[in-house]
Amino acid sequence: MKLTDQYKAAKYKFQGNGPRSIDTLKEALNSIQEDRFADLYGKGEIIEEFEKKFAVILGKESAVFMPSGTMAQQIALRIYADDKNNKKIAYHPLSHLELHEQDAIKILHGLETVLLGEPNRLFTIKDLMSVEENVGTLLIELPQREIGGYLPALNELEEIIEYARSKNMYTHLDGARLFESLPYYEKSPAEIAAYFDSVYISFYKGMGAVAGAVLAGKKDFIDKAKIWKRRHGGDLISLYPYIIAANYYYEKRKGVMSKFHEEAIELAKYFNDLPAVCTTPEIPMTNMFHVHADFSSDQLEKIVSKIFSEFDVSIAGGIKKIDEKTSKFEISIGEEFSKIPKELLKQVFGRLNEYIKVRS
Repeated sequence: MKLTDQYKAAKYKFQGNGPRSIDTLKEALNSIQEDRFADLYGKGEIIEEFEKKFAVILGKESAVFMPSGTMAQQIALRIYADDKNNKKIAYHPLSHLELHEQDAIKILHGLETVLLGEPNRLFTIKDLMSVEENVGTLLIELPQREIGGYLPALNELEEIIEYARSKNMYTHLDGARLFESLPYYEKSPAEIAAYFDSVYISFYKGMGAVAGAVLAGKKDFIDKAKIWKRRHGGDLISLYPYIIAANYYYEKRKGVMSKFHEEAIELAKYFNDLPAVCTTPEIPMTNMFHVHADFSSDQLEKIVSKIFSEFDVSIAGGIKKIDEKTSKFEISIGEEFSKIPKELLKQVFGRLNEYIKVRS
């Protein structure tokens, strides 16, 4: 059985809010008591109220709901490039735009990317200061997902933003996991978003909604974004199933990110006590982290599958090969982890310790 199928079938799971199914939407729709008119091509009470709500939450003048973060961020960067007549966008080498969007900002929008720092760490102010090109926009992802959810210290973030502004750059926050970052900073979403000219947030990741994103910023920026949303085909005749689900799961989970973060710290310690295994970060900064093992991906998958067969526990939804002798997987704590009895958790790691010692 594939690891993704194990996750769906397992009674207990180390990560996530449970397998994605139509029940996610059913639960949200069942929470609506009154009969309401659907939104129509980006207009209507249900979408406009939602957008106003998140403009306030993020401390911005205006906001727009979009079907995807991919659309939202491409639009934000295109607006800034046009405004400054500067196509150069700077971001981390492992940005979502660089890895997972088929070069969309380059092919669709003609933008040019400047990669900051090295792939295995956060970029620093020194990396930004060393750039010789005239960069128009700086994108920062909080947290940096592809390296385990690292976050810069607040004073480092402030220095980077201050320097970017001194160079007349726009600043945009890839805040797909912004709410997951708040326990580390001990700040409100508006306080973090205030460092940036614009911010995007996702509703399907930590919040566990169906899909959807919000882009927030100044009113004239969002007015332009709405035009680009239409150009991108983002003004579906109605988006209310996504909006209702986004609002429902935001309200349900906005107050549990600190709990998820604490549980991530707890689980990471279990992994770090194993031989030939470590986490990055060692102490998670959000509800997510990466687990690295001195085993091939095939060896590690066999161990994980044995745990599933013996304890009905899913440890990982997928394993990534690093090289012939090492591999890793991602953990993102959600509601599922707290369902695991503490005694069972100890038994699982006791057996993992045995399997690893045999393999070693």
